[in-house]
Amino acid sequence: MSRPTDTELCLLRQVWANKRLSAREIHDQTVHETRWSYSSTRKTLDRMVEKGLLRVEAVHGMKTFLAAQGKLQTMASLISDFSRNILGSDKPIPAAAFSGSTLLNDDEIAELEALLESLQETEAKTGRQND
Repeated sequence: MSRPTDTELCLLRQVWANKRLSAREIHDQTVHETRWSYSSTRKTLDRMVEKGLLRVEAVHGMKTFLAAQGKLQTMASLISDFSRNILGSDKPIPAAAFSGSTLLNDDEIAELEALLESLQETEAKTGRQND
């Protein structure tokens, strides 16, 4: 998986929350945070498609963007990488640490915990760390 930048995560949060959005909708919902022009948002969205973070589908002739990978899979990968590369730990941060997040509900936190455990088991079996 290609790792999203902080600003790409800003755009992804909107797509995750809404499932499918046009570039204009994404721009309008993120401009207060990014302070970008519409053309900058469009360019970033196109790069995100190239990186495999988003996919494009036409709906009634309009280009719309959808997440190429789910929110929880992306978060599990980022949390695992952070734990390993920044904290120097072979164990991921417990998903319960995110219980105050507005991005996750209780069911998603439980699913994230399972994904983190699965990633840890896979890395332990293969001896591979996805840097």
